[in-house]
This record gives sequence, C-alpha cells and structure tokens, in this order.
Amino acid sequence: MKTHAEVDFVLVGLGWTGGILAKELSEAGLKVVALERGGLRSTAEDFAVPRIRDELRYGIRHGLMQDAARDTITVRNRPDETALPMRRLGSFLPGEGVGGAGAHWNGITWRWGDGEFRIRSLYEERHGKGFVPDDMPLQDWGIRYDELEPWYDRFERTAGVSGQAGNLQGRLRPGGNPFEAPRRRDYPLPPLQTGLAGDLFRQAATSLGLNPFPRPSANASQAYTNPDGAHFGECQYCGFCERFGCEANAKGSPHFTVIPLALRQPSFELRTHAWVTRVDMDSSGKLARGAHYVDLHTGQAHFQPARSVVLCAYAINNVHLLLLSKIGEPYDPRSGRGQIGRNYAYQGGVGAQLFFEDRAFNPFMGTGGNGVVADDFNANAAFDRGPLNAIGGAVLSAGHSNGRPIGYRPVPPGTPAWGSAWKAATAQAYQRTMGVGASLSVMPHRHHGYDLDPTYRNAFGLPLLRLTFDYQPNDHRLAAFAAERVNEVARALAPARLAPAAVRRSWSVVPYQTTHNTGGSPMGTDPGQSATNTWGQVWQVPNVFVTGASLFPHNAAYNPTGLVGALAYRLADALIARYVKGPGRLLNA
Repeated sequence: MKTHAEVDFVLVGLGWTGGILAKELSEAGLKVVALERGGLRSTAEDFAVPRIRDELRYGIRHGLMQDAARDTITVRNRPDETALPMRRLGSFLPGEGVGGAGAHWNGITWRWGDGEFRIRSLYEERHGKGFVPDDMPLQDWGIRYDELEPWYDRFERTAGVSGQAGNLQGRLRPGGNPFEAPRRRDYPLPPLQTGLAGDLFRQAATSLGLNPFPRPSANASQAYTNPDGAHFGECQYCGFCERFGCEANAKGSPHFTVIPLALRQPSFELRTHAWVTRVDMDSSGKLARGAHYVDLHTGQAHFQPARSVVLCAYAINNVHLLLLSKIGEPYDPRSGRGQIGRNYAYQGGVGAQLFFEDRAFNPFMGTGGNGVVADDFNANAAFDRGPLNAIGGAVLSAGHSNGRPIGYRPVPPGTPAWGSAWKAATAQAYQRTMGVGASLSVMPHRHHGYDLDPTYRNAFGLPLLRLTFDYQPNDHRLAAFAAERVNEVARALAPARLAPAAVRRSWSVVPYQTTHNTGGSPMGTDPGQSATNTWGQVWQVPNVFVTGASLFPHNAAYNPTGLVGALAYRLADALIARYVKGPGRLLNA
C-alpha cells in the first residue's frame, strides 16, 4: 500500500458539492486532495457534437452513469423480503466521473423553504401532534430559509440559473412563483422559452385558478459569465440535456465552473479512477485519519492521510461508505435506534398523456428545465392538508425535455404493443402528444432505510448497500390528490384522447422515475435522531463531513440540487472561517 503526505482535507467524489468545496478550500490556501472513481471530462473532448447526441449510448445505455456491473445496491420493498441486486440502472441514475451527476442533470433548481425545514413543527401547529403517524420519523432540520438565502443566491449565480422571481424582498411580482420565500434579488438570467406544451399548461392552469410560472433551471437562457468568470453559452434547446453533457456549456455544471478554478490552485490535487473503499479511523474510533482507495488503472492500494474527510459522492454512495467505515451507529428499524441509514426517501410522481389531432409539439426540441409549473399544492403553499390527511405536497408541470426518438414513443391506450398498428400509432402520436405531471414529496418511514447486505458483494468484495423502500398510505393519498389535479388540467385542454394520471401503488427499481434519492445520513439537532449536525458534521466523528441529499431528513416535491449547492457553500464558508481554527470540534459547539 502506498501512503501519501497528509493534507488538510480529502474529498470523496468531485461533483457539485466536491467541486464547490475543492474551489473554496484550495483558494483559502488549504491543502486538498479529491478522489474521484470516474475519469476527467471536458466539454470540447467528451461533449462535442455529434458524439454527445448519441441517444443510444447516453440516453439508453447510460454512458455517463455508474456501472452497475461493478457496484450496485440490493433492493426490497419490505423488511421481510430478500433483497436482490439491481443488475442494471433503472429507477435512478447515479453519475460517475468528474462533475458527477452535475454533468448530466437536467438543471431544475429550486429553493426549499421553511415549509420543509420546519415540517414537523408546522404540521403539529396546524393539525395537532397526532397528525404525524407514529411510523413516520418526521423531524425539523435545524436550519431556516433566511439563514440559507445568501448561499442559495450564490449557487444560482455560479450555476447560471434562469427564472422569474415571484417574491423579491417581500414584494410579489407577476409571472413568478407567489408561494416562494423572499429572495434578495432576481435570478441571474431571464426564464427559458417554454414551448407549446408549457404555453397550453399555463392557459389551462390559469383557467382553474392556479398560478403557473416558468420553471427555474440552470440552463442559460442567454450567454452568461458567472461571478467566477466561467462562460456559459446560450441554450440551443437541442433536446439532449438530461443524461447528456452540454456541448455549449449552457447547462450549469461543476466540470467547467468550480472544478477548473480548483485545478489552478497549487494546494489542490485531483486523482481520478480512485475508488475509495473506506475511511480510516484512529484507535479511539472518534476521529478519522484519512481515506483508503484503489487505483482502478493499476490495482494498487493507497492511503491518503487527512486531518478531515468530506464525503461528496452521490447520496447512496455516501451512506454506503459511512456504513463500510463503521462511522456512526447503523440504523435499526425494529428499535428505531441508530442514525446511519435512517430516513431514506424517494420521490413520487404521477402523469397524464394528452393526445391531440391538431397540435404539433416538436418534442425533440427543448432543454432539461424549460417548462411551466404550478406550486399551489406544494409544502410552502397554504392549502389545507387536514381533509386530505396527508403530509407533503406536489408540483404540477408540463413541457418537453426528453422527446428523443428512441426513448419517447407515446401511443394512446389500447394500442397494440408491436406490429403495424403500433408503428402507425407511433407515427401519428409522436408530434401530437404532451404530458401533464406532478412530482411529489415522500416522507420517511420507520421501516425504510439502508444497511449492508448480508449476501451480495461488489467488485472489491465489499458488502453491497441494501435499500428497503415502498410507497406508504401517506404517499398513496398524496398521489391520488395530485392525480386528480393533473387530470383536471389535462381535461381543461380538451385532448382528443387522454391517458389519465393514476396512482403508483408500489415502488419498483426497474423503470426510471427520478434520481432524487434522499436521506440515509440525515442532519438535525438531536444526535439520537440524526447522523450529522446542520453542517453535515458527523456527531460521533467530528472530522468527517457529509454533503449532498443524503443529509435530507425527508424528500420534497422539489428537485434537490439547489439546496445541495447552497448547503455546500454554507459548509465551505464555515470550514474556512471557523473549523480550521480548531479541527475536530463540532461547529455547533
């Protein structure tokens, strides 16, 4: 085994959170090493046209994603089932390589507010303490929107977010989201063009008394230079966005924004194809000494000593590494004790397909985030959950972002699954179909979470991570409510045929739904109910930090990246201003 010289920080993973921390810490003169198990990417070489517009390679065969043949998870719906390996990517798509999922995400960027951060307190204040079910370990996060607002603003300017403010310094503005928390200043760029599907949704939603607005997204609506000097091209609405890199650098991504700035610093070093197998602990078990990894090119084992370790990988992989390293107490769903693995939450969704005779939507054009949404039924909006008897919210939306010809083949209900009739229906429906959908929040459940699988192992002989999850009655009630709202909007558009939204009763890992996995190492203020404090600092091992969506105690209807970026900037500032003066101390102390 090769042992390297000690550094101040070792970062495991180099996506958005790793890139932000690498830049901020190294610019402050701290010695930083980033270990990324994928390779280095560049827009000119890896995302150039026509190579990047290979739908089969990237859209279907997941060329920018984690290789499930080398490392995967096992899944089950209930604790009494035997978990089986996810042999190919389906329900979610973890990224791999420098830039992580930030290279192939669709760009949708939300600000989560106090309706999420104070979720248990708010529901108990409005509906009584008995409203939260006993098997739902719902908790407040310990942070507030006002505290996070400057870091939200900072991330939006780094990522080049396009949008329309709805609440500017407490003043509601037409055309934006009237339910959003107040922001100090508008988005750095005006909203994206929305297309016919978005325009029709806006008309129908408005006719029903809703408040539609353009979806905020890190896709540059015009050429832009961010505060760090990174240059964005204008979005071309090419249709190759989610699952693809952007040839124009129009989609905010860490590989051309924060990471190049870190690479310029003499105190920063990036090592690619470095697979971290565990965090090394000292003899007391209360402090980390660094990270063990394997060079995937040579097979050689390495040890990188560090005064502090920051886990910056995908949410699932962060939790896996905590469990493999025996950091914190593993969660036990029977007793409710333990912190590592608890509060896993996926994200729900419902959708309707509308088939027209006289509309042409050009679904092959668009960007990952362009579309129109309505936030009237989400956590921050004031609709009454009492009659619904459910916790959470829904964001309604419409707009094309993935109408590529291999993966997008809408046909009306009753169409044969193959043959000449299917071909004719495909040709007829492709240009004339739009969707109306809703993304839904998901609350934690006592029996949901991660642990180490007792049977299956990865390419390094390490136990796979085991996930236990299924939709629960709260999810079913929320989905039924959202499906009714989606179908109301759909019927208002008077399509020739309608495949209405319906409730998905059980979760399956096979079909893609969303990559928004949250929880597993939730933040909080109670060490008995959370894995980290509000800075992502592990309670039991205070020189280990966790970033990303594994910190979320529950999942919202919003996409997670805006909050992930804001928390990373907040942590970076705290590490530089406070933590490095006394490494190993709890930041809350």
